Amino acid sequence: MTQRKFIPARELIDEWFENPAFVKEYEAQEEEFALAAAMIEARTQHDLTQEEVAERMGTSQSAIGRIESGRGNPSLKTLRRYAEATGTALRIKFEPIDKKP
Repeated sequence: MTQRKFIPARELIDEWFENPAFVKEYEAQEEEFALAAAMIEARTQHDLTQEEVAERMGTSQSAIGRIESGRGNPSLKTLRRYAEATGTALRIKFEPIDKKP
């Protein structure tokens, strides 16, 4: 009998999403995930590394890593500086919440 040395990420994710408590917490973090993904996309579209963005912002690569991982809580000022460093424009908008009957 062959023993697996690892569990595929997709298998773990599927298992986690079967847990209602996990789904509730995941959904509560949706905005943070979206912000992190948008920041990474802005950086990678301009072929920049975290270190390059950090240098342009006058901060450390680890600070950029924390922000991009969703562990940080960046201020509006920091988001503006990040946008400038990545050659992008910061746009924030409010959207109506879809309420299901």
